[in-house]
Amino acid sequence: MRIGIGYDIHPLVSGRPLILGGVEILYEKGLEGHSDADVLTHSVIDAVLGAAGEGDIGHHFGVSDPQYRDVRSLRLLEESWHRVKAKGFRIGNVDVTVVAEAPRLAPHLAGMAANLSQALEVETARINIKPTTAKGLGPLGSGEGIACLAVVLLVEEG
Repeated sequence: MRIGIGYDIHPLVSGRPLILGGVEILYEKGLEGHSDADVLTHSVIDAVLGAAGEGDIGHHFGVSDPQYRDVRSLRLLEESWHRVKAKGFRIGNVDVTVVAEAPRLAPHLAGMAANLSQALEVETARINIKPTTAKGLGPLGSGEGIACLAVVLLVEEG
């Protein structure tokens, strides 16, 4: 068994859609970034790659590469998973914590888990997503951005 941890944070800005776990959420702001800036999916990518000893998202999908401009992060997760799966791993479980003052994420958790489970080729029961707030503290607490922490357990086949 191998464990990986992923973390990502992006500022909220006007004029961009808010995408978390591949779900577009109606909100007045979205996350700024080179891709769709999906912090939830980015943190899972880093955790998957890290557990397999494959570096991080920036190593494989750098911001200097124009082909990844506005790309769907779920596509990057699928590509990362195929690389890791080819090394003989399967997902044990994925546990994610999203830190956001707003919007309310609970109504979207099932859709996020379904998207991750499809990209990782695992049943949704192995995906857990927990929203929380920063309790008004710091930049996250004042609603300036959204952060996410993910832990992934990989199991080596054979």
